[in-house]
Amino acid sequence: MYNPKSLKAEEFINDEEIRATLAYAEENKNNVELIEQILEKARPKKTESGCHCEGLTHREASVLLACEIPEMIEKMYKVAEEIKLAFYGNRIVLFAPLYLSNYCVNGCLYCPYHTTNKHIPRKKLTQEEVRAEVIALQDQGHKRLAIEAGEDPVNNPIEYILECINTIYSVHHKNGDIRRVNVNIAATTVENYRKLKDAGIGTYILFQETYHKESYERLHPTGPKHNYDYHTEAMDRAMEGGIDDVGLGVLFGLEMYKYEFAGLIMHAEHLEAVHGVGPHTISVPRVKRADDIDPDTFDNSIPDETFEKIAACIRIAVPYTGMIVSTRENEAVRSKMLKIGISQVSGGSRTSVGGYTEKERPHDTEQFDVADERSLDEVVRWLMEEGHIPSFCTACYRAGRTGDRFMSLCKNGQILNCCHPNALMTLSEYLEDYASSETKELGYKIIKEELNRIPTEKIRKIAEENIEAIKNSNRRDFRF
Repeated sequence: MYNPKSLKAEEFINDEEIRATLAYAEENKNNVELIEQILEKARPKKTESGCHCEGLTHREASVLLACEIPEMIEKMYKVAEEIKLAFYGNRIVLFAPLYLSNYCVNGCLYCPYHTTNKHIPRKKLTQEEVRAEVIALQDQGHKRLAIEAGEDPVNNPIEYILECINTIYSVHHKNGDIRRVNVNIAATTVENYRKLKDAGIGTYILFQETYHKESYERLHPTGPKHNYDYHTEAMDRAMEGGIDDVGLGVLFGLEMYKYEFAGLIMHAEHLEAVHGVGPHTISVPRVKRADDIDPDTFDNSIPDETFEKIAACIRIAVPYTGMIVSTRENEAVRSKMLKIGISQVSGGSRTSVGGYTEKERPHDTEQFDVADERSLDEVVRWLMEEGHIPSFCTACYRAGRTGDRFMSLCKNGQILNCCHPNALMTLSEYLEDYASSETKELGYKIIKEELNRIPTEKIRKIAEENIEAIKNSNRRDFRF
């Protein structure tokens, strides 16, 4: 029985409801009148305080995804872009993954870290190596990391993860600081989530991989991750443990994408219904080639056009969420997706353990092949050339604007009053400390133009003063 308020995975991600949803979507995929109504419902509406987007139910969103009428798809993309600009403006937050360990006891069929892979070198960073990796990332200009580790209670216990977080936050190199550590580790207990919260993490991220229970259990034949219910209910335990920012995602290409999409939106609805706060982020990774993993062995792969439509439909259905696309995708795909909903990207990424301190990109411990191998400076310049503002801001986390406090500001469009000037100030920091001369010249041209677009004179003046102070090496820890 479908019940979004239930804490049981099989009730809030209900197979019968998903199948009924897919049948409804198929029946209405050419219903232009209904699709027009759904898009009108989703479109941002101006209010006295800013703007409002209602979002969509999983059934409404699934109708959009099923639609194959070219002119309707084009309208979807336009609405997705409207929503993205209304909530997040033209800024794009930058981050990098940091792989701590590839030791893992699970048997996941799509990941080279699976326990039966006997030829991949196993590696776990010492705290000195963590420090060296952080310095290398700071030298690129990064302020926000997402730490990754395989599931191994002996090699990667929660105490090791907590020690690494403490080390990361302790490294102050030149003008570099990691100001936000997001965590992508295996599902764990309420007690351990409390420990992560106390360690000062940002968002807890956990990809569901697939919401189809039978496929999930087949793809995870051994190890603790085999337990579908425990994994799917992890976000509820995380929130019970005090973590109010959580990030969802599925690995597209493992299962039928329409099924995954419906399950993903239902999971977002569940978090809203139970906790009053939906997902802070939704990631959209695809299965990619890796050490002993061939994506062609999975028969549910999706072409770029379908992948892009999925992203647009997520943006329309869950308008407030941050959307992430990583360097799994190439420049062309990322460029298209930035226009239809993505608000966060990684740059200069390496998916190997200890990869940032290596001169050449190591491949022997990579979790997946990186499609976009450009440096962070190249990604920053590219974003600006595409009309976006690269942002290194972490002010919401440090100012306590998380969970329902962030969502309340985001849902009425007021978060832009904080995010836009903060993005410009952190971009100025990057330009002064790390950028090439070409990137720096373009960056300050963009900043000047964007400052003139800040509607509130007081905010604009403060931002201008702080950017001038940054240029004069008079750093202030001021954020809106």
